[in-house]
Amino acid sequence: MKLVIFCHPPYLASQSMPRFAQMLQRSFVALGHEVSMLAPQPHFHKLFAGHRYAKWGGYIDQYLIFPRQVRKVLASTPADTMFVFADQALGPWVPLLMNRPHVVHVHDLLNLRSALGDGPGHVTSFSGRIYQKYIRRGFCKGRHFISVSNKTRDDLQRFGGVKAMTSEVVYNGLNFPYQPMTPEAALAKLRAAGLPATPGGMLLHVGGGQWYKNKGGLIALYSHYAGMVADPLPLWCIGPKPSNQIARMIDKVPAAGRVLFFQNLDNETLQAAYSHARAFIFPSFAEGFGWPLIEAQACGCPVLTTDEPPMNEVAGDAARYIPRLRPEADIDTWAEQGATALQELLSLSEADRAKVIQSGRDWVKRFDAASAIRRYLEIYARIFALETAR
Repeated sequence: MKLVIFCHPPYLASQSMPRFAQMLQRSFVALGHEVSMLAPQPHFHKLFAGHRYAKWGGYIDQYLIFPRQVRKVLASTPADTMFVFADQALGPWVPLLMNRPHVVHVHDLLNLRSALGDGPGHVTSFSGRIYQKYIRRGFCKGRHFISVSNKTRDDLQRFGGVKAMTSEVVYNGLNFPYQPMTPEAALAKLRAAGLPATPGGMLLHVGGGQWYKNKGGLIALYSHYAGMVADPLPLWCIGPKPSNQIARMIDKVPAAGRVLFFQNLDNETLQAAYSHARAFIFPSFAEGFGWPLIEAQACGCPVLTTDEPPMNEVAGDAARYIPRLRPEADIDTWAEQGATALQELLSLSEADRAKVIQSGRDWVKRFDAASAIRRYLEIYARIFALETAR
């Protein structure tokens, strides 16, 4: 199969989607397919590198130069080519492919939901609302979609306004072979990375700074937990440094508790953190998929997360659940309930804890990267047959 994969420019701060696109490329090439990548290149962005105008140079690269590049590629690309958009945020270029076989991978619509007023406690700026509508206006012209969860597919229909010919769900596969490390190996790895690991373990959270991660709820929950027990485990947050608002909440955590933030952990060190943690806490308002849930389970770390899709869809029966923090709810009441659920999880007997861990490891076997790649290719082939028969 001949494939052209649309992906984001290499100069964006977030590299999760470029990594996904590169994973597709490597996997498809390894299976004998002919693959080329198509992304805006940093012409003007590079010209203004290090200057405050670099962002605007990037916009010129993306929205003025790149469409011309796409049209040239289309004019010289054989008819038996399948076009793959690695992310729905590449929506502005979908209308250029209206008459060619194409598919759009959909990861999450949380920023669009927020722009439409569906972000609990979060207000999207005016420019952000315009940008999200611009993206939606593009991808809603698509005919074929692959979402990472049933919840994301539901959001695609509800908020995306698409009229799809096909709309499939393929769960993400783990992009690293996460597995449990022995206590000794995990502790040694964390200490070698300069992290303050102790034999007793810690609580763990992995996530960015987006509004839907509910960092405020996480700190409130931990604060109540730290006030409930004599010797609370520290909370490690793997992600960006706390905002001023979150820092003020951390200042109010009981003195026995400790909240630490770490950045830029490689996969091996993150695997050690999951393996060393006594519990993984993930109280998100929403997600597109929720990678850290299955990463934690794969490493034998019990999970406490929000009882809402896609969290309960992805983590399954192997996780423990707490209600979502609603905008109208009292955060202290919610946090106290969550802290109680956390303490119950931490207080399991060794036999019951082992059952929870094994249940999680059994559950994540379904999130296999090779299986996901095979499903993508099966769907691509089916879409190509539909399109060429039109």
